[in-house]
Amino acid sequence: MKYPFEVPFTFIEANPDVYISAVFSCLESEFLVLPKGNGFIDYTVFETGYEVLKRVTNGFQNIEPVPITRAAFQNPMIIIVLRAMLGFTPPEWAYVTTQRTGIEINQGFVRTLDRNIRMAPLTPLGSGLIKKERVEALIETACQLLNSPVPEVESDKIHRLDKADTSAGPSAIRTMSSMGVPYAMLLYERFLGRPFAGHRDSVSELIGDSLESAIEEVLTKAGVSYRKTKRAERIAGFDQAPDFIIPSEFNPQVVIEAKITEDDGTARDKVTRVQHLASISLAGNPRTPKFEVIACIGGRGFGVRREDMKKLLIATRGKVFTLKTLDALVEFTRLSEFKTK
Repeated sequence: MKYPFEVPFTFIEANPDVYISAVFSCLESEFLVLPKGNGFIDYTVFETGYEVLKRVTNGFQNIEPVPITRAAFQNPMIIIVLRAMLGFTPPEWAYVTTQRTGIEINQGFVRTLDRNIRMAPLTPLGSGLIKKERVEALIETACQLLNSPVPEVESDKIHRLDKADTSAGPSAIRTMSSMGVPYAMLLYERFLGRPFAGHRDSVSELIGDSLESAIEEVLTKAGVSYRKTKRAERIAGFDQAPDFIIPSEFNPQVVIEAKITEDDGTARDKVTRVQHLASISLAGNPRTPKFEVIACIGGRGFGVRREDMKKLLIATRGKVFTLKTLDALVEFTRLSEFKTK
């Protein structure tokens, strides 16, 4: 079976299904393995914070803001544990705190606080007045929520704190902390939240970097001049900059989009992005593209919708590569014109 980049474009137009299947056959997914990245919290570190919180609350008998705040500045992992108990993202916690206390806590502050703790979980927090006021407000809000039973909501809704450990206030927390968790409930809450969802979101760029790094290695090995763009960078002639421009943004002859996704909906959006690059290339003279468009893809999301893959093959005129076929990237594209090694 030949890959689409190995045959004339007319072959793909005449029988696209064969080449869709060829690309599908070499798509690989790494969704079972995630990079840890900077700021990954090992369980032992998380458990240390949990045990300190449990101790300063007397086994969750007294969930009070003053002793918790005092302990949190010395053991900042307490803040991460509190957020896990609430089940909130940092911005959600900041929003609820602002609403309840009137102290303005923006997303930038709470994201920075969260990241700083994850980067150095055993380092005490600084005690600047503004930071102290905001941290106190966050912890005060957490204590209010954890000390209260879940309010009743309409039958077609569910409250975010209606979880096994927070549905009935402190008594539920004490029960969960002193006995084995019912496995069915643990599985149910995991089903609602997806295992490692928060961590996966935080390292999404690293997941994409693996493909981009492989492309850089291929280009460098062949001595091809290239410009790798930065996230959200503005490049003249492109409303959305491609990931790689060869040889430079001043004379784009080849552009490469590197995309990994495990979700078919996201894959569709990424295909649309490549189609848009192709339309820019063909603007003015459909018979003579301004530059060649190449797609390097990975993840099971691209292997779901055959129609989306067909669109990708048409937009790139068959120049679709995966990690498995990346070693052919230079040989079967216009990149060969810029090879110096």
